[in-house]
Amino acid sequence: MNHVIDFSGPPAQTRERRLRDLPDRVISGDPEHVTHVFHDNDGLTAGTWTSTPGKWRAFEGREEFCVILAGHCRLISDNGTARDFHAGDSFLIPDGFRGYWEVVETTTKHFVIRSRP
Repeated sequence: MNHVIDFSGPPAQTRERRLRDLPDRVISGDPEHVTHVFHDNDGLTAGTWTSTPGKWRAFEGREEFCVILAGHCRLISDNGTARDFHAGDSFLIPDGFRGYWEVVETTTKHFVIRSRP
């Protein structure tokens, strides 16, 4: 695959899930995720994600770069430090981050994730 991935075209795949199906992760709410994957190869995944409100333990073992397109979300570290993000904000979640995602208003983001073995 030696071409530029255009996020305005059709995704390679769409994944939907309710985090309620992962009860050990959900802290509050009933967040539903829709993920449009545009690239998934050799531990690098890129796409667009939308979540309804809720709070859950963040996934570990990966680095994630995000650009918020719409909504309001918050990242809360285990030490209690909280950062709010809105449309236009971008940030990197480094591998090793321990804490929570909280979607305050339905949020859509572009993301790039590098998974760790």
